[in-house]
Amino acid sequence: MALCSVRWFRMAQGIPDEVMMNTTLIKDLADVGKDAALLQGVIMRIKDTPNSSELVTYAPFTLFPTPVPKAVFLQALAVQTHYNTLVDKISRDPDFLQDALASTIAVDDFTARLFRIHQQILREGRSQSIVLGLNRSDYMLDQREDGTSSLKQIEINTFAASFGGLSSRTPDVHRHILKVAGRLEESQRILDNNPAAGLAGAIAKAWELYGSERAVIMFLVEESQRNIFDQRYIEDELWKRNIPSIRKRFDDVCKTGSLDQDKRLFVDGLEVAVVYFRNGYMPQNYVSEQTWDARLLMERSLAVKCPDISTHLAGTKKVQQVLARPGVLEKFFPDQPQVVEQIRATFAGLYTLDMGPEGDRTVAMALAAPDRFVLKPQREGGGNNIYGSEICQVLEGMKESTERMAFILMDKIHPTPSQNYLLRRDAPLQIRNCLSELGVFGAYVRQGNDMVMNECVGHLLRTKSSEHSDGGVAAGVAVLDNPLLI
Repeated sequence: MALCSVRWFRMAQGIPDEVMMNTTLIKDLADVGKDAALLQGVIMRIKDTPNSSELVTYAPFTLFPTPVPKAVFLQALAVQTHYNTLVDKISRDPDFLQDALASTIAVDDFTARLFRIHQQILREGRSQSIVLGLNRSDYMLDQREDGTSSLKQIEINTFAASFGGLSSRTPDVHRHILKVAGRLEESQRILDNNPAAGLAGAIAKAWELYGSERAVIMFLVEESQRNIFDQRYIEDELWKRNIPSIRKRFDDVCKTGSLDQDKRLFVDGLEVAVVYFRNGYMPQNYVSEQTWDARLLMERSLAVKCPDISTHLAGTKKVQQVLARPGVLEKFFPDQPQVVEQIRATFAGLYTLDMGPEGDRTVAMALAAPDRFVLKPQREGGGNNIYGSEICQVLEGMKESTERMAFILMDKIHPTPSQNYLLRRDAPLQIRNCLSELGVFGAYVRQGNDMVMNECVGHLLRTKSSEHSDGGVAAGVAVLDNPLLI
């Protein structure tokens, strides 16, 4: 980036050079910011003791908010309820899921295993007509030739979409830093944001429809719970409504989970109205056959699942790629061309690696220009994607093999870098070129054919140093941020 354009960009973000380059001020602001984060509860347990709250630290965050064009930000919020509807429609279309995932389940054991549970539920018939969806659609801003930005979706997370809690607390941190820096006008441009309340509102609605005051919300949580406070904010919102919640691991469900004759789920003697999965999206979460049995037990039960198995499958990368094919969105929104247009405008180029001429063309295209693409496996949780010359190594090794069908290829998005300081425990304080990713939280509840709630409930901005290709906050690469609309 030329110096003049860097300087213009800083002015556009409202954080001028005299602030960004004043090392004494920056050091003071970093100390102020860390205290503000602790004061606001933007916290995590430390890495060495992830299951104890005796020692906590601030969750990593940017010193300053990052400029985001207002029009693109509003576009992301506006399309979210359509994405909610799309995910829900896909989850109700077993033929579509079967066709979309056929090649993947032939070669990817994890997706195949999930699909078998989905088939068993279809055979038995769903026990529960209430569906609860909490998702997060993630985007980057692709820099066009003319200097404007276009919103491009990276993925939609239909399972355990995180940071709705902590991102509800970060606006006040940046407001305070900007006030101390003497930037009152910018501090007033930081948007209110409370995904925790919106996500909890949807869980509460599902609990209410379930119709038993004795029943609890069960957070199904990971073995290592470093990011527990992100979830605690949602629990806290539920307790404010006098809705009880419990935290259990797969192991607890294996040992104490059961269904009664009406398929009501009991864990540790308590009836469960809603299972909120915050664990179970990676193969390594299923440590034994008993873990898979526990997942099936919950899926078969009367409890509302967030997500249920078909909504879990609707969030796979392969489904994302199939949705980008001509005519597919029209199938889900037959009489709503403007909705199709709104969703399609956010798609990046997505390409199949199935066996056959189309997949062969994708392989050739990727090998010819690997820097233009990202190779994505059917995995969640960050840190799984393949970039650059590594794409050639991986594809060369499997280009003639069905193994390649477990992946999709996607156009690489090229966001404009901005400059910022990333605050994380034990890391040096230095200015960095950064890239940001915007997430938008959606929440919906359906009962039978009746959509009871369908809302966009907030946003999340995550920022990382431009040298990192992949990975999120929980993976230790990205940090929490706020948009400063320009």
